[in-house]
Parts: sequence; structure tokens; C-alpha cells
Amino acid sequence: MRKIQRAELVLNELKKLYPSPPIPLDHTNAFTLLVAVVLSAQSTDKKVNELTKELFKVADEPEKMIKLGINGIYGYIKQLGLSNQKSKNIYKLSKLLITEFNNKVPNTFEELESLPGVGHKTASVVMSQVFKVPAFPVDTHIHRLAQRWGLTNGNNVMQTEKDLKKIFPASEWNNLHLQIIFYGREYCTARGCDGTKCFICRTLYPKRKKKFICKKA
Repeated sequence: MRKIQRAELVLNELKKLYPSPPIPLDHTNAFTLLVAVVLSAQSTDKKVNELTKELFKVADEPEKMIKLGINGIYGYIKQLGLSNQKSKNIYKLSKLLITEFNNKVPNTFEELESLPGVGHKTASVVMSQVFKVPAFPVDTHIHRLAQRWGLTNGNNVMQTEKDLKKIFPASEWNNLHLQIIFYGREYCTARGCDGTKCFICRTLYPKRKKKFICKKA
């Protein structure tokens, strides 16, 4: 099976399973989504949602977040990994949104990535989900599945993003990155599937018998 055929099979199966994938991070506006994605680095969406439920009750816009201060923000998110640095980043980016961006989340990759704690993946999530600009955020989970499915042999998430963008239509990117995440959590997990067990892995590589070793991002 050629790569383009594998991509078509993956896309068709994921669209059947997840026709309208929701954003897994709870939010009420562009600012709260930006904050939630920043907080999700090296943390689970479930834990982030648990903690931001209370945080966003008191700080759902930049001015309110600044009033909390770094220590106040930390008090809400201290259970997360890298909470000290994340508290500082959330405070600083909130301040910049007010002073540099008229209290609004910017709508370009360049401006988003200029904010503290905002890398390319975070910017891609905001661009795709808030501004509906075609983007393909790739995390370690998508990187793992893309390798298992023979859609990339990239050594890092940036190369995987480039490879996936080449083989999937731009019109599908915004949903597809979420569909892959949901499938990875439900069927093709890091430990539960080794490249030989879930439906997509077995369909794409029916003769694969040994565990597939992924290149780490």
C-alpha cells in the first residue's frame, strides 16, 4: 500500500469515528484557550481542565489574570508540571496582550509565537481552532501514530508536521489533528497498541508481527 493510499484510509476511518471532534481543552474564549494550551505542555488535558475550571472563574481575560499576579496564578496551577515557569509565562503573555495587542489574542503565527510560553504547536492550535486558519499542530502522540501508520519517518515533530501537510488536504488539517489525538487515546495508545493491534495499524500493515519502534520526538 502506497503512502497516499494509507493516508486516504486513515482519513476515511477517522472521519467515520470522529465526524465533529471537539476541542479537548475547556475554554470560553480565545484567551482561555491560549492559556489552556500553554498549560497543557507536559500535562494531561484532563488535569488542565480540572485546574482551569477554577482559574477561569476568576481570570478569563488578560486584565483579570494580571490582577492575580504570578503567585496567584501559581496557586491555581501548582499541581501541573513546570507550574513555576507556566505561572510566569501566563502572567507575562497576559501583560503583552494588553500592552502590545489591544487586549486581544493575535491572529498570526509570528505574533503568537512572540508570546512567552507559546511555541509553534500552541500557536497552531490557536490559529486552527480560534481563527480557523488551516494548521496541523503535531504533538508527541500524533508523531507516534504518524510513524506507526507509515506517514512519516521524521525524527521530530516539525518534520512530521511537514510530511502530514503534504499528504492530507489543508481543508482537513484542523479536524484531523484532533481526530488523530482522539484515536490515539482510545485505540492506538502508547502502551496498548504497539503498531500491530488497533484497527488502523492492522489494516495498513497486516503482515506486521513485531512491535513497531517509534523514533522519539
